[in-house]
Amino acid sequence: MFMGGPLHTGRSPYQGAQTATRKWAFTTGGPVNSSPAIGADGTVYVGSSDGRLYAINPDGTRKWAFATGAEVFSSPAIGADGTIYVGSLDAKLYAINPDGTGKWAFTTGDYVQSSPAIGTDGTVYVGSWDGKLHAINPDGTWKWAVGTGGNVESSPAIGPDGTVYVGSGSSRLYAINPDGTRKWEFHAGGGVHSSPAIGTDGTIYVGSDDTNLYAINPDGTQKWAFATGDYVQSSPAIGADGTVYVGSWDHNLYAINPDGTQKWTIATGDDVGSSTAIGADGTVYLGCHIATLYAINPYGTQKWAFVAGNSRVSSSPAIGADGTLYVGSDDGHLYAVGP
Repeated sequence: MFMGGPLHTGRSPYQGAQTATRKWAFTTGGPVNSSPAIGADGTVYVGSSDGRLYAINPDGTRKWAFATGAEVFSSPAIGADGTIYVGSLDAKLYAINPDGTGKWAFTTGDYVQSSPAIGTDGTVYVGSWDGKLHAINPDGTWKWAVGTGGNVESSPAIGPDGTVYVGSGSSRLYAINPDGTRKWEFHAGGGVHSSPAIGTDGTIYVGSDDTNLYAINPDGTQKWAFATGDYVQSSPAIGADGTVYVGSWDHNLYAINPDGTQKWTIATGDDVGSSTAIGADGTVYLGCHIATLYAINPYGTQKWAFVAGNSRVSSSPAIGADGTLYVGSDDGHLYAVGP
């Protein structure tokens, strides 16, 4: 699922591409803001603004395409049985069988730009612009919904105890129990469109439009805040050593120590809307609005840069088992970079 799993750490068990070698480019009919998800058999799933979810074979050929009623900015999540879940701006969350046929569609009250997360019991959690976090049973029936007071673009993260964390345009991060009751809410100074990530000690990290990355204790109190120069809509990733990586619209990627001090920063040349993926060797991968996908060494130097067409990269990269890196671009392509 988005950011690799329910904790949203962004860490992959695989070593990503070591060089900026283009393997192939798959053409869709619109910008690809959705972040790809990779199935157990290597199939790559990604949404497009042409209103479709695409299933793409590892060699770059089309397996199938599923049409929704509007643009797909949501990133897909794959259930244990192979069911693919994805949101659409037609206000629906879709469940799609591995062969590309529709299983069910759940209707919310507005756009579903949030990427779904799947609980251990199969419950699917997703946010909507209707201001709610929705919990949906595996058969597509309604379980519960919690109001947040603002649009929910943030994708929920799920803690080991089942607590669901999600941000809202109401400038809050919510912690919600598995039964739909509110545990606590944390007030930031601006909209929380970033998706939270959960550290090994239970610390929750999330960005805000108030330019800060926040570290929040499991009880909902603030641990620290790290200030950048602009919006933090990118979702943070957490390295194996606890380093937190996050991009900002101030044109920088930041590496932050677990105590909230800056480790290093590197300029990206434009806004960073993409979230980061971390390879098994510690390499950090992220996209930027100057049509570039970067690979950054763990100590803060550039490893390589790949130009992804002629438009911005807002999609977050995903790493395949063979090291291939997949990322979408607003030029309408999904790019495969790797061996």
